[in-house]
Amino acid sequence: MSPASSSELSEQEQRRREEREALEQRGIDPYPYAWDVDAHATEILDTFDDDLHQPEDGEVGAYKVSIAGRITGLRVMGGSAFFDLRDESGTIQVYVRSQDLGEDFYDEVFTELFDIGDIVGVDGFVFRTGMGEVTVRAAADFQLLAKALRPLPVVKETEEETYYEVTDKEFRYRQRYVDLAVNADVREVFRQRSELISTMRDFLDEQGCLEVETPVLQPVYGGASARPFKTHHNALDMPLYLRIADELYLKRLLVGGFEGVYEIGKDFRNEGLSRFHNPEFTMMECYVAYKDYRWMMDLTEELLRTVTTALHDEPTVEFEGHEIDLGGDWRRLPFFEAIEEATGADLYQADADQVYDVAANDLELDEVDPDMELGALLDEIFSEAVEPELIQPTFVTDYPIELSPLAKKHREKEGLVERFELVVAGREVANAFSELNDPQDQRERFEAQARQRAAEVDDDVDPETLIDEDSLRALEYGMPPAAGLGIGIDRLTMILTGQESIRDVILFPLLRPEQ
Repeated sequence: MSPASSSELSEQEQRRREEREALEQRGIDPYPYAWDVDAHATEILDTFDDDLHQPEDGEVGAYKVSIAGRITGLRVMGGSAFFDLRDESGTIQVYVRSQDLGEDFYDEVFTELFDIGDIVGVDGFVFRTGMGEVTVRAAADFQLLAKALRPLPVVKETEEETYYEVTDKEFRYRQRYVDLAVNADVREVFRQRSELISTMRDFLDEQGCLEVETPVLQPVYGGASARPFKTHHNALDMPLYLRIADELYLKRLLVGGFEGVYEIGKDFRNEGLSRFHNPEFTMMECYVAYKDYRWMMDLTEELLRTVTTALHDEPTVEFEGHEIDLGGDWRRLPFFEAIEEATGADLYQADADQVYDVAANDLELDEVDPDMELGALLDEIFSEAVEPELIQPTFVTDYPIELSPLAKKHREKEGLVERFELVVAGREVANAFSELNDPQDQRERFEAQARQRAAEVDDDVDPETLIDEDSLRALEYGMPPAAGLGIGIDRLTMILTGQESIRDVILFPLLRPEQ
């Protein structure tokens, strides 16, 4: 993008560019290379001790620091000034005087050419002002580190609330760097997201699972039902797909002899946008040999209880007016019992016509039609009538086989598979199976899934090209019985940080092209 012309610049932006030129004319580099930081704002505020560090009048204090950050407030009072400096940890007040900086620099550079939003380095000492505020006095060195050519949105703080000049959500998502620069609460959400992932990783490592990486570019996409993103590899002259799930490659590793593996990474689904869906999203998938879905329920409870406690010091969280308790025993509710509980209809072993009648006539669901397959009808009923009502952590278990092409058939109940979904606050957070390891059974289900995919994409597509033959070959070498788990990191982060949109927990969500 070419630099903005002067006619496109606001008055403030034009003035800041002129200030930059003035700095350069004085031989001051507005973008120097480095600054030696040895302290941060919160650390200074926490460790300052009046008895040890407060200097006598006019003397240099014992607590010397070198800090750097962004100017967020500026108050000039003749030959001295105060400004607020914000770094990654927080904000601290800085005091500057003309006799410390030199009158020429203070009068002609600092007060004339520095602005709110500029990033500066301060070398000095810490003291407490007469108003009682712990402050850094710029005494040894004071430099501009980055001239801000655009003004940041105005931040106004009162005892009750913090107001931001920019409240438009799309602006905040599109220019996340601005959102982060002015909004400490947003930075805290992403700090907690990072802590969530690192806690999950530590927990799985302690369980003896090995973190691995599997291909993002795949010749045959699989492991879930979704439309993929397609690309082309020029050197090999072959189509490739961005993965929609990690499952099939991770299960190959169980064939290879690993007994517990997991991956935390990006998956991609070429589908719509909503406050619960982003085409690029983060998943944790874990597979453990010789276990089943019942064992995996216990592990999931312990894992999410550990993560919640790490973020909030207790296994409870407030979300959308509900106190979500992840500390107790979670309910385990079979799929068809959940539907009957919510609708009064017993649909176990019902055919598609019977299920459609309930969906269309009793529940009056708009998104159903008589041509829908049984699995799609059941999924629509569950999504609309059951899931939104499950607020406290609930394992919905024993799904119909039509909804779960990769799960092992239920050992006791006809037509069902050993699968659970964890639903919290009306949202699916996790999905798990007793994994299918019978290669013949898997082939039959792959073929049925491929026919459905081909019909959805293009009638001319050969269904056989949509079957991952290598994953079937791997199963033919023998895969131990296993339990698999997938957790949506974005949705879990939404609940544990109290965010209503998935875009609030993804640093750079996908948006329409900027107009």
